[in-house]
Amino acid sequence: MRTLIVAAALAACACGPASEAGGVPEYACQVVHTYPHDPSAFTQGLFYLNGFLYEGTGLPGQSSIRKVRLETGEVLQMRSVPDPYFGEGIVNWKNRLIELTWQAEAGFIYDLDSFTPRGEFPYRGEGWGLTQDGKRIVMSDGTPELRFWDPETLKETGRITVTDGGRPVKNLNELEWVKGEIYANIWQTNRIARIDPATGKVTGWISLAGLATPDGHSVEGRGDVLNGIAYDAKTNRLFVTGKQWPKLFEIRLVKR
Repeated sequence: MRTLIVAAALAACACGPASEAGGVPEYACQVVHTYPHDPSAFTQGLFYLNGFLYEGTGLPGQSSIRKVRLETGEVLQMRSVPDPYFGEGIVNWKNRLIELTWQAEAGFIYDLDSFTPRGEFPYRGEGWGLTQDGKRIVMSDGTPELRFWDPETLKETGRITVTDGGRPVKNLNELEWVKGEIYANIWQTNRIARIDPATGKVTGWISLAGLATPDGHSVEGRGDVLNGIAYDAKTNRLFVTGKQWPKLFEIRLVKR
């Protein structure tokens, strides 16, 4: 599902932007630190909590949820997602970990500490990414729309359409809540959209060209596409990685 070969050497992440449309700011990035990442992990969802990364991976027969030590990339805890489910985005809410699946219209609820299954829930359409703002869960489904859910009932409470210069932005994928904005990977690109959750308008574009296929990693037929954003609000650290990348990067944004 949704694979793309992105061939680019690792620079100092002097990430060049696409054209600046309608005055929306463009951001480059600087690499602050590089961490190991499991190159077999087809990253679908990512978040940071209490010193650890939590990661959801995809592909039939390979989907899993994981707790990962940031500094070493060591997988400390893992639970496989059974066939035929294709794991997608994940998010934490209180003592639960919530996971989407791609086309099965089924989500799973786990105990955050033990990964013990605690339930399932339905939704309509495809499942792609998840994040939360402390009050609501935000879901992407590959379209220009983002859905808002009640985190206790997992029922939809509203939607916004994401636009840039009045044009809908499709392929919204992995999500992260960062300082009052929604960051969204745009599938099959090296760009992240910064989105106003009240209006759906794109407030900025982050280009990560130069991070793709770090260390020359490029294997035809594998993932290699940028996917995975995590934010440590306590220390203001932003992390990004990709499907089957051997590295995870802490980055700093630089307005161009």
